[in-house]
Amino acid sequence: METYVILRRSGWRSGSDLEQAAERSRQVGDEEMSDDVRWIRSYVLKEGESAVGTVCIYQATSPEALHEHATRADLPIDEVIPVVDTVLVRPDPEPATA
Repeated sequence: METYVILRRSGWRSGSDLEQAAERSRQVGDEEMSDDVRWIRSYVLKEGESAVGTVCIYQATSPEALHEHATRADLPIDEVIPVVDTVLVRPDPEPATA
């Protein structure tokens, strides 16, 4: 599997919509496509007053597998970018509290 970044700009109207999408993504990835797609993490982006987008890190067998996962889970994809290397300066910070 290769590592990819997926941009999903302004994909949801609210955090609640995003939570539902995350559950669909997890279910499809874990139950239907576990040999082809692995969700690693996501960063949620504030996009306007209430809309949110995400930058998602996935491992997958191909960009096509990521598009198939998104179709099955009813998720938007604006762009899929292959990751060629990782530079870890420090671990991710603790999540912000809402």
